[in-house]
Amino acid sequence: MPASVAPDYPLNLRCLKECKMGKTLNLLTVLAVLVSGSPRAHGQTGGEGDINGDGQVNGVDLAVVLTSWGTCTVGASIDGVFPSRGPVAGGTPIAIVGVDLGATASVTIGGVLVPKFNVVSPTVVTAVTPPGTVGPKELVLRNSQGQQIASGSFLYAITSLQWATVLEQEADPAVVTNSALRTAIAATGLPWRVRDNGTGIEMLLVPPGTFDMGCILGSDSYGCFPSELPVHTVTLTNAFYVGRYEVTQAQWQAKMGSNPSWFQPPNTAMADTNRPVETVSWNAIQAFLSATGLRLPTEAEWEYACRAGTTTPYHSGPGFPNGTTNDNLVSEIAWWGGWCCGGNSGSVTHAVGTKAANALGVHDMLGNVWEWCNDWYSSYSSAAQTNPAGPASGPYRVLRGGSWEGFADGVRSSNRGITPGSPDGHVGFRVARNP
Repeated sequence: MPASVAPDYPLNLRCLKECKMGKTLNLLTVLAVLVSGSPRAHGQTGGEGDINGDGQVNGVDLAVVLTSWGTCTVGASIDGVFPSRGPVAGGTPIAIVGVDLGATASVTIGGVLVPKFNVVSPTVVTAVTPPGTVGPKELVLRNSQGQQIASGSFLYAITSLQWATVLEQEADPAVVTNSALRTAIAATGLPWRVRDNGTGIEMLLVPPGTFDMGCILGSDSYGCFPSELPVHTVTLTNAFYVGRYEVTQAQWQAKMGSNPSWFQPPNTAMADTNRPVETVSWNAIQAFLSATGLRLPTEAEWEYACRAGTTTPYHSGPGFPNGTTNDNLVSEIAWWGGWCCGGNSGSVTHAVGTKAANALGVHDMLGNVWEWCNDWYSSYSSAAQTNPAGPASGPYRVLRGGSWEGFADGVRSSNRGITPGSPDGHVGFRVARNP
């Protein structure tokens, strides 16, 4: 377009450039306007031919018309891409549905040219996706002049893992009740629910994110402990998998050949190997993990997964989707209390998954048994951190989550524990894994 064109174009140029009528330009009509108006000044009779807004109707206006010749496409839009995701290997047939897509001359996804597409109608373009990289990618339709006419998005996903069986690709809204977490999970392009092939442990995807770690506020009955302060911002840049449940006695015994747990006959009247394994040391767990590629979560990963988007001392549960400060609601989400402190545990562990999950769908992160983390224990700093892994050494490893015994202040999302001696019936673990 000539440099003299004013930003506030005359009506006829705005129609030409923005194609508000959605019609192909009629050259005869345009020429008639130009001829009838030439060489008059804009504003006089026939001045509608002044396309470039310089007050004159002449060959410059005709040049503008001819360079803009073609089917109106600026008003085009994409209403949806179906399916909206596919494997990174490419080869997914997709239908791009929208308005005024008939001028499509090329399709790109993530900047990669789609080699095979078909304009079925002005409202439907079909294509086959090329190979891509994991994550959401911009899908762009262009016309024969290379001008963008519409854009949408397509998600390249990893639909299989060498170490696991995919149980569900997309997060179930009935399980992952936090919509922001579902969106973040989908954006990773990774399967949501999987089963580890080496151990049979079911795992759920935790998306990357940023959260405030530590005791943001106390509960109705308990304040913050010094070990939970100061609150500091933590960013986890990578998605990871976490066990949906604490590791059970059955899963441990299948891998290790014996069951070290206190809560089995004769110490417990009822044999239930779906109880969490306990009385396991940090070092003993390493033997369980070394052959599988599984690991313990870091302390930051543990709290992030436990909170699942909440800032309250207790994570979400039935009737309190945003978490709660109410100590009387702890029994909805945790086995706690024991002989000393009231509660609901009856001074024993219970089968995993029998209390309500948090907003990520993870069970028993609070109560039942304390859970080992990978970190050495250290005091907090107020400085923001990215992917913290704790100090290089120390006298104690970190425990999280509280157990079947103790007051409700022990089963808060931010509470930290250590054990100075041999592990006992209060201490178990859950696994994590990098994708």
